[in-house]
Amino acid sequence: MSTESTLRGRVVTATADITDGVVAYDGGVLTYVGPASEFPGLLEPGLLEPSEGVTAGGAGRIIIPGLVDLHCHGALGTDFSEGSPEGARSASRYLHSRGATTLVASLVTGTPEDLVRNVKNLRTLTDEGLIAGSHLEGPFLSEAQCGAHDPALLLAPDAGLMAGLLDAAGPSLASVTLAAELPGASALVELLTAHGVIPSLGHTAADSPTAADFLAKAAAGLASAGHESAGQGNGRRRPTVTHLFNAMPSLHHRAPGPVSASLAAARAGEAVVELIADGVHLAPQTVKLVFDLVGAGNIALVTDSMAATGLQDGHYRLGSLAVTVDRGVARVDSSGSIAGGTATLLDVVRCAVAAGVDLQDAVASATAVPASVLGLSALAGDLRAGMPADVVVLNRELDLEAVLRRGEILPRPEAA
Repeated sequence: MSTESTLRGRVVTATADITDGVVAYDGGVLTYVGPASEFPGLLEPGLLEPSEGVTAGGAGRIIIPGLVDLHCHGALGTDFSEGSPEGARSASRYLHSRGATTLVASLVTGTPEDLVRNVKNLRTLTDEGLIAGSHLEGPFLSEAQCGAHDPALLLAPDAGLMAGLLDAAGPSLASVTLAAELPGASALVELLTAHGVIPSLGHTAADSPTAADFLAKAAAGLASAGHESAGQGNGRRRPTVTHLFNAMPSLHHRAPGPVSASLAAARAGEAVVELIADGVHLAPQTVKLVFDLVGAGNIALVTDSMAATGLQDGHYRLGSLAVTVDRGVARVDSSGSIAGGTATLLDVVRCAVAAGVDLQDAVASATAVPASVLGLSALAGDLRAGMPADVVVLNRELDLEAVLRRGEILPRPEAA
């Protein structure tokens, strides 16, 4: 007896925009994605019966792939750097319920001992299938561009420490942010790419040539090591740029810096730039400009979400630093620096669309592009028969209606 369930509405992915489409799934796996007119179970015009837990109203429904967040630090009161496995599980499940069915847990700079402990904890969550891996945002960062990282804990690139972190994390370590100008950064790029870990340019004061060399070497290292994305598309993994514009010198006409190099590499398809398009980290015009310059296929929308995501304004911590959230904006108490985001990835998609980005482009940059970066194109970031049934259902205003993860309809969260 078939247990197939169906959804009907506008289906939007990186490669398709079907005005009247059907998404069918059975046992946690997608069985059909395509026009309603070609779906064998459609016997007559009109709406299919909605899946349990999904409200009717398919005429205004928008169905997109589960979102993929490359860069988030926590939610629901938990910072992944706290070292609490249960808190990390709770934060991950909350982010899943808000649409990010695939996510990478990011760690801020900490002591070497804390970093080793935390990547081990996140390795367990990766094995459990709650997260897609971990991201080390530090400690090898520029003191001048440390942002919401404790400058007292920053270190020069250390191959021995990095090797220890690689050993502790195993295959769960997805990416590492580095300041390209620091002595020893180039050696770490070689070490990381040899292990299939993505070097990410960020928290850097590098000049444009140094940043360009970093990205070129990282791209070449990933290519020569044979680390490809599984699934359709070009399958080529690429280095990233950690939250472009933030924690790096501004673009100047006589000193273009890392922004210029990052945009050029992205435009050439040699790098993917992260954008925190939450209305706080970047002006809407900046978001639209980057999409126009480099194209959605070279952009990953991210949240940089911290512990206050899903909660009210108040006092929180990000790693070792005290943070205050006021009207949804998180800032480090001691410096005033922006301390991550409080938006979900669906919020970011909505803000990008409000900035003038085409919905299909925004969806691509929050699904297929980050999935490709992670080498997970066969498992996430798209809607194709045979893939896991990770699906986000929206209304015409892009408000959340339902989230399916592996075919399971997640409990509907309260409005954040």
